[in-house]
Amino acid sequence: MFAGRVPATAGKGTKFSMEELYGFTKKPKVTRGHCAKADKAGGRKDVKEKEESVLASHILEAAKRVMERRRLEIYMRECDVTMEDSGMAYRNLGKSGLRVSCLGLGEHTHTHTHARARTHALTDCYIFFLFTGTWVTFGSQISDEMADSVMTLAYDNGINLFDTAEVYASGRAETTLGNILEKKGWRRSSYVVTTKIYWGGQAETERGLSRKHIIEEVVRAMTFVIEQGMAMYWGTSRWNVMEIMEAYSIARQFNLVPPVCEQAEYHFFQRDKVELHLPELYHKIGVGAMTWSPLACGMLTGKYNNGVPQSSRAAIKAHAWLKKRLSSDEGKQQLSKVREIHLLADRLGCTPAQLAIAWCLRSEGVSSVLLGVSNTQQLVENLSSIKVLSQLTPSLIAEIDTLLGNKPRKPKKEARS
Repeated sequence: MFAGRVPATAGKGTKFSMEELYGFTKKPKVTRGHCAKADKAGGRKDVKEKEESVLASHILEAAKRVMERRRLEIYMRECDVTMEDSGMAYRNLGKSGLRVSCLGLGEHTHTHTHARARTHALTDCYIFFLFTGTWVTFGSQISDEMADSVMTLAYDNGINLFDTAEVYASGRAETTLGNILEKKGWRRSSYVVTTKIYWGGQAETERGLSRKHIIEEVVRAMTFVIEQGMAMYWGTSRWNVMEIMEAYSIARQFNLVPPVCEQAEYHFFQRDKVELHLPELYHKIGVGAMTWSPLACGMLTGKYNNGVPQSSRAAIKAHAWLKKRLSSDEGKQQLSKVREIHLLADRLGCTPAQLAIAWCLRSEGVSSVLLGVSNTQQLVENLSSIKVLSQLTPSLIAEIDTLLGNKPRKPKKEARS
């Protein structure tokens, strides 16, 4: 549904004006040129035909806009999405009652999984909390002034979800976000903040999910935090399906609070978890998906098509793993597909980033896509991805699937003997 788009007088038998129907008020003017010197009857006929032709062209263009709008309305209605006057769409977080903007602000730090050892299934993952208001992913890559500008632009454009973590910029990200929110004085109930725990510090007692760090066993600890009023909901990040189901079962068995959402990496080249496994959790236990890295660490923007720019993330020593991945055989194949995606985006009249983000938004069960931006220009570009949603027809999605060649397939069930 769209707020504020239907005239208040609309009802059965209501007559709509040309402006309400087609978006223009007057019959278009046509330049007559030397028509006055021609035969009056023939001249009037020619002018009339030209006016009708121009009017028909305007009506056709207006009809196209109406059809695109209706198609977007139908799509959003089916996905239980609402849109405010700002143009932002809102979705339930999983099957909870919390409404979050379909685009959130905050970059998920991509940890190279081979750089650490798995000790226990749960302790290799993150927990995140959802607060009524406090903290984002700033503090190191951009200045406080730019962080303020980005947050203000995001909030003014309807984004109500801000994501951070205790490990981002060694804790400075949370501090920066808190300072900005205190300065802005926005209503506490008007935004949602998520933060993640696990990699808290260098000392053994400053990381992990032990009682010393975040109170005893995970589900019981999260329930305690919520009951104390320190958070409203809790969720997981980088957990597998079995771990999430186990947490849900424990919560139900002991009358504790279950997780409502999983944070997962999702983009053109990372699809299985969000498209194959999480939808099943969404339907069974109501766990939604909050996805991160929609641009595949910037690869989908095309910035790495001709090598690694000095100003890019892959050129930073701490992200040497990204540079290595880009130069691998798999990385080169992906970059080749990125070039084809760019041609498709040009055909649609949008940027590759907008197409990539809209593609993530169209997936079932995705409550919000987290954006990582370093300036206001990038945020403005990414916000327009919502408008691209209406262009993602089934035939276009099929075309993208064919281009990527990695659509997840559900394993066939074995026939009973």
